[in-house]
Amino acid sequence: FENFLHNYEPTDHHKPLNNNGVMKHLERLKKLVNFAVKLEWLEKDPFIKYRLHFEKVERGHLSKEELFVLANKHFSIERLQSVLDMFLFSCYTGLAYIDISNLAPENIVQGIDGKQWLMTRREKTDTLVKVPLLPEAEILIDNYKKHPAAIANGTVFPVISNQRMNGYLKEIADICHIKKNLTFHLARHTFATTVTLSNGVPIESVSEMLGHTTIRTTQIYAKVVEHKLSEDMQNLQLKMATTQQKSMTKLPLEAK
Repeated sequence: FENFLHNYEPTDHHKPLNNNGVMKHLERLKKLVNFAVKLEWLEKDPFIKYRLHFEKVERGHLSKEELFVLANKHFSIERLQSVLDMFLFSCYTGLAYIDISNLAPENIVQGIDGKQWLMTRREKTDTLVKVPLLPEAEILIDNYKKHPAAIANGTVFPVISNQRMNGYLKEIADICHIKKNLTFHLARHTFATTVTLSNGVPIESVSEMLGHTTIRTTQIYAKVVEHKLSEDMQNLQLKMATTQQKSMTKLPLEAK
């Protein structure tokens, strides 16, 4: 089965599977096989000596400059503008496509600080997500309060299918001269890196807002924020230099 997946060439527009795509299919099959073993439909587990091998990949994200370009782009074509707005909302909140699809007005509540918060449950893990809304996210919500499709569906945004949305995002990327593969999930990565971790938000808080069940998942994003590490070390050097200078001024003249 693994050999078949590696060598299969799709006849439609899809790309051939990479190693991790193959492993995900095998992971799903392994779960079903384990179930069959438990129910004694199989005498032994054929996966018992097989090990899944995932390759580590660096999560893509938008830079501050690319996010600025998209945030300041306005389309006269409604379908492109609404897709861009939902993508940007994910950049500012970290919500995945399915969670934005299910997002209803009642999920926008008053938080402990008296400001607007987003409170919902992740479809994928059923974990509670609580995100204080940035002003940019609040504006996007207000823009669609009277949208007929959103009102009819009882949702915050006029959601379309993920496939169509990703198709429109590629069109938006071409228009805005962004060379990255613009998919909806890239927005979630952008929230984790460019919007939060890069601006000094503690990784524990980012993990909570992303709805991760373990902080190890969030640490994948932390590895790519190299300029933040550089900035932190520069600040440390300044603090150490200032402390040393203050210490020198307190020393007796003969010690200097």
